[in-house]
Amino acid sequence: MNIRSIFDKYSNTFTYIIHNKTDAIVIDPVLNFDPDHSQISYECIEEINALVFEEKLKLHACLETHVHADHLSGSYSLKEKYPSLKIAISENITQVQKTFAPKFNLQNFPCDGSQFDLLFKNDDLLTFGELQVKCLATPGHTPACTSFLIDQTLFSGDALFMPDFGTGRCDFPQGSAEDLYHSIHDTLYRLPDETIVYVGHDYGPGGREIANKTTIGACKKESKQLKDSTTKEEFVQFRTHRDEQLAEPKLLMQSLQVNIQAGKLPEKESNGQRYFKIPFST
Repeated sequence: MNIRSIFDKYSNTFTYIIHNKTDAIVIDPVLNFDPDHSQISYECIEEINALVFEEKLKLHACLETHVHADHLSGSYSLKEKYPSLKIAISENITQVQKTFAPKFNLQNFPCDGSQFDLLFKNDDLLTFGELQVKCLATPGHTPACTSFLIDQTLFSGDALFMPDFGTGRCDFPQGSAEDLYHSIHDTLYRLPDETIVYVGHDYGPGGREIANKTTIGACKKESKQLKDSTTKEEFVQFRTHRDEQLAEPKLLMQSLQVNIQAGKLPEKESNGQRYFKIPFST
């Protein structure tokens, strides 16, 4: 199994391409967006396309670890190029859609997950050619969060980060520090210590170089926020206090209205222009 990572500096997001000699899947593809110039670009998508072409791969699926609130998903853009590709996400996407579709006044928007090709459940085993992916529900950051286990390698999304950073935040609607504690402590930390972990984000705390690879054993022993010995009460208190100090992600509004639709951008209006909706209070 080969793993290629692509790092989006603006959102500190990792995209992963997992492939063997013939089959490939992508986890959390990014559609690059520059809010200062209101400009979409395709650096991540083009890098994926180049690898698929060079290695003569069949790209089977885009797997979303959750509905991202800090970057636009590139899944729909990839599906436009590879029509047989499946966009997959947790069946709990419906909870997220029911929360955010009204906030953006998306009338006649079906909150049933039908925008995605495949809705998976906890412990589902997905097969793409010779690649097999086990889906581990890891809610807490959002209710639809999933980590993916491929062989002895875990892709943890926004649940578990590098040990010197800790975990994902839990202050989004229907997020829960208690749920995240159980997801990490009672699910991910029950995996073998030697399980390799590829994280969804990294921010280089303390000025260290950006990193994306650790192990379950290292996180259990060294995680800044949730060690194996950390109690639920300790984590919930810490996470709640920490989240109160965090600003909203820069691309929160743009990301959510696109990502609940599997990465599909707003339709062009009569003048040929696309528009994001940004609700505000007075």
